Amino acid sequence: MTGLLDVILPVFLIIGFGYLAAYAKLFDDGAVDGVMRFAQNFAAPALLFKSVAQLDLSQAYHPALFASFYAGAFAGFAIGYFGARNLFARTAAESVAIGFVCMFSNSLLLGVPITERAYGTDALSGNYAIISIHAPLLYGFGITVMELVRSKGAGLSMMGLTTQVLRAILSQPLVIGIIAGFAVNLSGFALPQVAWSAVDMMARTAIPVALFGLGGVLLRYKPEGDMKCIAMVCICSLIVHPGVVYLLGRYAFGLSVPDLRSAVITGAMAPGVNAFLFANMYGVAKRVAASAVLIGTVATIVTAWAWLSILP
Repeated sequence: MTGLLDVILPVFLIIGFGYLAAYAKLFDDGAVDGVMRFAQNFAAPALLFKSVAQLDLSQAYHPALFASFYAGAFAGFAIGYFGARNLFARTAAESVAIGFVCMFSNSLLLGVPITERAYGTDALSGNYAIISIHAPLLYGFGITVMELVRSKGAGLSMMGLTTQVLRAILSQPLVIGIIAGFAVNLSGFALPQVAWSAVDMMARTAIPVALFGLGGVLLRYKPEGDMKCIAMVCICSLIVHPGVVYLLGRYAFGLSVPDLRSAVITGAMAPGVNAFLFANMYGVAKRVAASAVLIGTVATIVTAWAWLSILP
C-alpha cells in the first residue's frame, strides 16, 4: 500500500488534476493542445537531449536490456495483430494499428516518473537507454509494416518506403532531441555551463507539464464499443509486455536489478498518446487506440503497483 500511495498516486494525481481542470472548462482544448505542444516539442526533447548527452553509454547500453524489453514489445505487437485479424475480423491495416498500440508503452511520461519515485534518479539510466531507441525503432517498424500492408500489390518502391519512414521518424521532436544528445555524447563536445543550466531548467518542466496536459487530452478519449478488442490491447500492454520482459530479463539474460526494474516498469506502462497518433495518422482503429490509451492509463494505477511488488 505504501508503494501505491508514495510512488504511483502522485503521478496519477497530476494527470487527474489536468483531467478535472479540462472537465470543468478551466482548461480549454486550445490550452491543452498548447501545453502538450510545449511538452512534446520542446520540454521533453530537452529532457531527452540532456539525459542522452550525459548518459554513460558503456554502462547503460546492454544487449540483454534491449533484447528483454523489445522482445516483450514485439510479442505484444504479434498478439495484437493476429488477435485483431483472427478474433475480431479487422482489416490488415487496422490490425497493424492495434498491434502498434499493444507494443508502444508510455515510456517517458509514465515510466520515468514512476521509476524515479520508486528507486530514485540514479535508477533512470536503463529507462533512458530504452527510450533513446524506443520511438525510432517502433515507429520505423510500425510505419514500414503499415506501408507494406497498404501498398500490397501496388508495386511498392523500396526507396520511396525508406524515404517516407526516415522522414516520419526524423521529423519527430523527441527523436531530434535524442539525436542531438547522441551527437554531444559521442563527440565529447562540452557545452558551456550556461547552456546546460538553460537545458536543465527546460528539462525539469517536461514531466509535470506533460502529465497535467495528458489529463486534459484523456478527457477527449471516450471509451466506446469494441471492448473485447480494447481489453486485449490492455492485457498485451500491461501484462504480456512486462511479463515477457520479466521472464527473459530475470531467468534468461540475468539482467542486473536496476536494469530489470527499468525494463519491466517501462514495459508495464499503458499505451502512450503516440500510439493513438499512429492510428490517427492512418485513419484506422482510432476508437480502439483512443479507448485503450484512456482505460490502460487508469488501469496502470493497479498493474504498476503489482509489478512494483513483484520486482526485487
